[in-house]
Amino acid sequence: MEIKGVAAIVTGGASGLGKATATLLAAQGARVTIFDLNEAAGRATAEAIGGVYVAVDVADEASVTAGLDAAEAAHGVARILVSCAGIAPAGKTVGRENAPHPLDRFARTVTVNLIGAFNVIAKFSARLAAADEVDGERGVIVNTASIAAYDGQIGQAAYSASKGGVVGMTLPIARDLASHKIRVMTIAPGVFLTPMVESFPQAVQDALGAQAPHPSRLGKPAEYAQLVESIVRNPMLNGEVIRLDGAIRMPPR
Repeated sequence: MEIKGVAAIVTGGASGLGKATATLLAAQGARVTIFDLNEAAGRATAEAIGGVYVAVDVADEASVTAGLDAAEAAHGVARILVSCAGIAPAGKTVGRENAPHPLDRFARTVTVNLIGAFNVIAKFSARLAAADEVDGERGVIVNTASIAAYDGQIGQAAYSASKGGVVGMTLPIARDLASHKIRVMTIAPGVFLTPMVESFPQAVQDALGAQAPHPSRLGKPAEYAQLVESIVRNPMLNGEVIRLDGAIRMPPR
């Protein structure tokens, strides 16, 4: 699918991987709408790329519907969806003083990362299914999982479970949407230089990057965005999860 002139939505587009993706898509001529709860960063990013910002909670049905309405009013029916919104709280199954992992924290992680992603996918696809085909397809969905879905570390039970769910739903959703000519792909990034990682001491950043065999460094958000572009443009990429990680396999801690 060509990107120029196409309406696109990026959830979590105010920072990190989402911001890099929104920036690249806009530079390629897409009409981008950013869904994010960080209003200041969302508006600043949208202004910088000539896009539109909408405050959206991906886990809330009414919020997503309102966001899609606003995006459609601004740019027409979106044909590209990139889901980058997510949270990553840490906590062991049994923590200090033998306390169990707080169930509300586990549920919140799954609700945002997995249920929220599906919420946006389903509502986005329902609108796109009624649009005309362009060069044999209607649109493309790119989800964001994590290598934690495969190599979950100590303290990542909730996060890994949520991202494992994103991996697991990729193929069935691609099959569900095949009759509508909508492709579905997932990227599982390794350790990238996102705002959270940037807050770590430089020595910690260097140690994390050194764990990747090659290139032996942290991933750049622009490299994630570059893969999104490749997925959008290649019509045979469908129903698959791509690890983007420099061949890293995470140790237990």
